[in-house]
Amino acid sequence: MKKHITFALLLAAALSVRAQQGGISSEMLNQIKQSYQATPADKAIRNALGGTGINTLALNQENRAGFDTEFSHKVLSKGITDQKSSGRCWLFTGLNVLRSQMIARYGLAEMEFSQNYCFFYDQLEKANLFLQGIIDTGGKPMDDKMVEWLFKNPLSDGGQFTGVSDIIGKYGVVPKSVMPETYASENTGKMSNLIGLKLKEFGLQLREAVAAGTKPAALEKKKTEMLGTVYRMLAINLGEPVSTFTWSLKGGEAKEYTPMSFYQEFLGNDLTNNYVMLMNDPSREFYKCYEIDYDRHRYDGRNWTYVNLPIEDIKEIAIASIKDSTMMYFSCDVGKFLDSKRGLLDPDNYDYESLMGTTFGMDKKQRIQTFASGSSHAMTLMAVDLDKAGKPKKWMVENSWGSASGYKGHLIMTDKWFEEYMFRVVAEKKYVPARVLDILKQKPIRLPAWDPMFANEE
Repeated sequence: MKKHITFALLLAAALSVRAQQGGISSEMLNQIKQSYQATPADKAIRNALGGTGINTLALNQENRAGFDTEFSHKVLSKGITDQKSSGRCWLFTGLNVLRSQMIARYGLAEMEFSQNYCFFYDQLEKANLFLQGIIDTGGKPMDDKMVEWLFKNPLSDGGQFTGVSDIIGKYGVVPKSVMPETYASENTGKMSNLIGLKLKEFGLQLREAVAAGTKPAALEKKKTEMLGTVYRMLAINLGEPVSTFTWSLKGGEAKEYTPMSFYQEFLGNDLTNNYVMLMNDPSREFYKCYEIDYDRHRYDGRNWTYVNLPIEDIKEIAIASIKDSTMMYFSCDVGKFLDSKRGLLDPDNYDYESLMGTTFGMDKKQRIQTFASGSSHAMTLMAVDLDKAGKPKKWMVENSWGSASGYKGHLIMTDKWFEEYMFRVVAEKKYVPARVLDILKQKPIRLPAWDPMFANEE
């Protein structure tokens, strides 16, 4: 018995020593302090940083000249949209792609679709997606990974291209004049937060009903009643969506439309089957098809499915689309090396290494693996500047931050930045080589809903 006690004490002491060895000891702290030389240059930088932002001081003056805004290939663009204080970049981007097609097809001076109309149904469908997910997982414990993820993500205003195809494919579109923006649609945070809070409450009630053995038909009835509450919350904030409206093209005879008949007459794109999402994620195997579990905007929609390709393959497809005057849904890590005043995305915009006295050496794969980079914002890819050999020098996107933002409402990115911080584009299949389309025939590799690489674009 004494031997066991002695051994236990020795083991505890050893673990304690190991824990102490992992901390910052007095000796280690002295070594750390001594490594800092506190040079006059360091003092000058410290004084400057005391009242100035890092980006202001790190601004690379050698990169300020020669900001070229000319492009060899550019898709017609008329009017800059503004998502205001909302996370609806994915919706603005998708609708901007479609409006450019309608403007070109009918020679319109301007055109804008109602983001508010689509957003209403997006929020209603996401609420149903959550509630049905709670019913489906009702037999699992609260600490189950999927149940936990659902309660953490009952509703958001962010999304990606599956939202564009899911919502428009089911509900159509309307002109912006038919259902204009409201304060809540342009400032979505509080409304979405309150609806999300109510959904969590409903989720607990549904779990109790499942545990009590409630039959599926009764659960469906409960869910329908809950969605009635959500509908009312949306209607008083966004307005109720129209079912029919009257509209005329270029001063012609006015006709009555439904949102779906309007979409089919003027656009008619099969957003689910005629488009393919292409990803550049060097942390995963290229030339493979992947599917993100539960990453859709409708319960009866389609999970986000994409082909992972090297960056050069994606460039070829993007160039082919732009040359044919077709804009593309595009997403990236927009906050990296952004000079917002000039509207320029370039790794040479800021010299953080000289300012901080160290290097930042991770490549794109390593940044993804360490959660240092990921797609955060969607925009509309609409221009490329090619050199004499046909290689891209720079790209331009139409943004949704208003006309006063960036370069006349656009952002211009160097090809070097494109390679490092572009993550995905959505291309019409006619611009995608057959060898890439064949990859879609593979059984997709399913990734979990909580994979951090696939957070909503806002």
